[in-house]
Amino acid sequence: MDVKNFIFLPILLTAFGFLAWNVNRLLAYLKIAQAENRFDEIGKRVKQAITVALLQTRILRDKTAGPIHAGIFWGFLILLASAVEAILEGISPALHLDFLGPIYSVITVLTDLFCGLIILATMMALWRRYITKVKRLQVKAEALEAGLILVTIFTIVTSLLLQNTARIAMGTDFGWAVRPLGALLAPMMSPEAAHIIFEVCWWMHIVLILGFMNYLPYSKHLHVLTSVPNVFLGPLTPPNKLAAMDFEDENLEKFGVTDIEDFSWKTLLDGYTCTHCGRCTSVCPANTTGKVLDPRMIIVNINERTMDRAPELVAARANGKASEEEGEEIALASDEKSLIGDYISKEALWQCTTCGACMRECPVMIEHVPAIVGMRRSLVMMEADFPAEAQVALDNLETNATPWAFSAAERADWAEGLDIKTVAEDPELDVLFWVGCAGSYDERAKKTSRAFAELMQIAGVNFRILGTEEQCSGDPARRIGNEYLADMLIKTNVETMNNYSIKKVVTTCPHCFNTLKNEYPELGGNYEVVHHTQFIRELSESGKLEFDRDAVTANAVAYHDSCYLGRYNEEYDAPRDSLLKVPGLDILEVKRSKDKGFCCGAGGGRMFMEETEGKRVNEERTEELTATGAATIAVNCPFCMQMMSDGVKSQDKADDIAVKDVAEIVLESVKR
Repeated sequence: MDVKNFIFLPILLTAFGFLAWNVNRLLAYLKIAQAENRFDEIGKRVKQAITVALLQTRILRDKTAGPIHAGIFWGFLILLASAVEAILEGISPALHLDFLGPIYSVITVLTDLFCGLIILATMMALWRRYITKVKRLQVKAEALEAGLILVTIFTIVTSLLLQNTARIAMGTDFGWAVRPLGALLAPMMSPEAAHIIFEVCWWMHIVLILGFMNYLPYSKHLHVLTSVPNVFLGPLTPPNKLAAMDFEDENLEKFGVTDIEDFSWKTLLDGYTCTHCGRCTSVCPANTTGKVLDPRMIIVNINERTMDRAPELVAARANGKASEEEGEEIALASDEKSLIGDYISKEALWQCTTCGACMRECPVMIEHVPAIVGMRRSLVMMEADFPAEAQVALDNLETNATPWAFSAAERADWAEGLDIKTVAEDPELDVLFWVGCAGSYDERAKKTSRAFAELMQIAGVNFRILGTEEQCSGDPARRIGNEYLADMLIKTNVETMNNYSIKKVVTTCPHCFNTLKNEYPELGGNYEVVHHTQFIRELSESGKLEFDRDAVTANAVAYHDSCYLGRYNEEYDAPRDSLLKVPGLDILEVKRSKDKGFCCGAGGGRMFMEETEGKRVNEERTEELTATGAATIAVNCPFCMQMMSDGVKSQDKADDIAVKDVAEIVLESVKR
């Protein structure tokens, strides 16, 4: 063993020992949170890890930053072999990987090429952050660290390239090694200089790797270690379901999330994994329109609270002062501050529209919306601390089973003159038309209800409505955070529909659609749930609806994707297919469409709350749609209808631009 190996061994053992201690520390923090099974459906999770984490499919949605980050990520995977070889060589000069033969040739070629690519990628990343100053990357508290990390990566890769180049110049490279870049640079080094360069670069490379590895648990780059596991453990479906609470559980002492120990352990892992890239924030409708909400900082601050509070909780439990099972109160220094209020602004929580754009864009599958709603639940059910407008909506839901101050007796008045029967009048039906609160009470949405009902009648569909027996689906109460009220509404509706043996439900409201389809099964409501645009497409394709070219009143529409049909349930085609059935009708697509669509601003209970800061979300969206020049904006949601109509009015274009539901546009062109 030479001097280099003698020095290296204690460094290596210390580095890995410290890393093991840090991993154990971080795992201990996760154990203070709530249990949750994230190890189901292993096959799907492996596939998700491969497609999202390894193939970087979400990263590549950004056509500029995506290739830069993907190149660095893939390069580091390739360079793992070089790191292993450097460690082996540090243990003994005789240890290296050329015993792999031709495989080693492939590894060395890729290593050389990716060294060059990563050098270019880090330079581009530095340029974007500090020269062009991409907005989402401008976080003052992170400016120095981000630059330091990028320079460290640049130095690690450059030292590896120079080290391998020096091997060639000294004539000591391994037999199966093939290094195109190294071979190109080697003639520039004399054997004497190459020897010095090799030793300096070898030490620089390995010390930086070991140091970087142990710096990660204390930095925003912890995601280097946790991103692949986080993606593997991430949600297997779109963000279309919020977990119910079991109010019959006698051990249930808290409602919602008051501090980090009330989160799922996966939420704390999300905090570890946040890359601070700001993609979530860049697509957030609230943040885009100048409001306080910053989805990135929600997760960052959850992690900050974890790092402040978790060590005390772990120590207290380890010392026997309290146990998770006994649920004893623990007096901690961190109790002087609160998660909601000190770390996370209450105002930010109430600005969320739950549109899911943050979760769709996150490259490591962090779950912002469940965390936000969890904190809303504690504010509503534990502290009765929520906006006054939300109080009005919740009071109406309690008394009238609708967010508006209308009587339940008026719920079926929209159908007057259409000869529509209720299930109570005639329980022999094929389809239940779930009208929803907006479709029952809102004057504009009632026109959509009537239009869709007429389409079903023209097509000969045997449908019924619940009439006065229908109550709010529970979506507004659940998203606002009053889970107890949502639970009550859902169970009442489930009991009603199950008593009538309902099998198939169609609705014009994406919020009702999402709740009935994805959240009702957990409480016993198992139905085939269809959105009305899906049903219209089905009726058109089966020939039950025929079109009259002479009746067409529009030749182009600007189409708006609703979040709860599109992003929440990945249904983008049905509304478009239904519109394209209209002879001669074209759809003008805007830049933010389909899975990159921009929220109308009404989700998450925001329909019933005023915007008091920044620009109105609906105005931002409407401006984008009217810029297409279309005389009609097509929507598939009563909430979107209201928000787009208000947006058009704010531009003084109500006389020039019509806002219509897909059902209304189709009905205008259907043969009677």
